[in-house]
Amino acid sequence: MAVTADGGTASPGDRPTGVAYEQARAAESAQASDGGQGRPYDPLKLCVYATVALLAWLFGAWAVLGFAALGFAGYWRARRAGLTRSKCYLRDTRLVLAYLGLITLVAAAALVLPHVPG
Repeated sequence: MAVTADGGTASPGDRPTGVAYEQARAAESAQASDGGQGRPYDPLKLCVYATVALLAWLFGAWAVLGFAALGFAGYWRARRAGLTRSKCYLRDTRLVLAYLGLITLVAAAALVLPHVPG
């Protein structure tokens, strides 16, 4: 049994899980290892998101198709290597593959359909 912050007890099954929890635990470990002098949070993800948004804005459906196909290929390789749970919000790699596959198909359709006589 572990003691919680409010003085209660928690069983191992009650332990919080998830990406945010794991990142918080890693930050605690890093702070403890450098003598209590915590490093400031680096919002790298926000820079990455802004860059991806800029590329999608500049290149439209081509950028969406490229990122979705790249993500699908990466998750396909990881799944074949044995990854079944991801840090992605969808968690199950089959759901992630379905999501990225759908985005790939929609982006390809958006590029092709304007050129189909109709």
